Amino acid sequence: MLENLDTEKRNPKTMDLDQFSIGELLQAMNEEDATIPLAIRDALKEISQVVATCLSTIENGGKIYYVGAGTSGRLAIIDAVELIPTFNAPADLFIPIMAGGTEAVFRALEGSEDQEASGETEIVSRAVRKTDYIIGVTASGRTPFVKGALKKGKEIGCPTALICNVRKPEIAPLADTVVRVVTGPEVLTGSTRLKAGTAQKMVLNMISTATMVKMGKVFQNFMIDVVVLNEKLRERAIKIVKESTGESPERAKSELIKANWKAKQAILQIINDMTPEQAREALEKHGGFLRRAMKVKPK
Repeated sequence: MLENLDTEKRNPKTMDLDQFSIGELLQAMNEEDATIPLAIRDALKEISQVVATCLSTIENGGKIYYVGAGTSGRLAIIDAVELIPTFNAPADLFIPIMAGGTEAVFRALEGSEDQEASGETEIVSRAVRKTDYIIGVTASGRTPFVKGALKKGKEIGCPTALICNVRKPEIAPLADTVVRVVTGPEVLTGSTRLKAGTAQKMVLNMISTATMVKMGKVFQNFMIDVVVLNEKLRERAIKIVKESTGESPERAKSELIKANWKAKQAILQIINDMTPEQAREALEKHGGFLRRAMKVKPK
């Protein structure tokens, strides 16, 4: 029953929400949002397991599929799409599947989430293999579209995970790992785009960012594989190279130009006193891991 879900219960602190002043309303929302990181802390072990499976999936040549409906699906799209410019990740590495397709991204198609068969069809049509990974995202832990995708994933034999906001998710048996971030009743009863959605975004941030870091996409705390597409990003790349090497902005820019604006390569050119070709070869040899490539001495 819907009324038994943690996310659907009434919040006793906001029973008279319509009578709150603007200040009181915002304060209530802020106080409720402050509970989210603590709820996520309780799920760190499971989130770590998801990251480990993401890494093993990628190492084995697999893909990672985010599956969601409504707010959950849109958040999954945001997370997956941002990995391309931020980390120069392949577009087909983290793949979002949204109930209702592209149209549902911009317009609520509430009925699309109720189609379990559609979830199964999406997995079949994308030729998902047992080396891939399916991560379902649903606040209620019971969305039929997500259930269908996870069910088909289990039939194929690929690993599966579930991110939800309830203690006892109905579709938990379909997931190898269940990330329960219990955010409790919303300020506005049942509006899971609020705390539940915020929690999902934070968890997705953690999963994708930790995966990218462990793939060698980060040096120190710089995103060294950032794709330089505009002036802002050119300035960021110069800053990354400058601060990573202790060189002047002028030298950083000069090496970036030689490296075709690839910050990782430019850093290696400076630190190891390498030519662009030597730096490029060293990085390729070490799978794109800068610290490993730094141990290579130029001939």
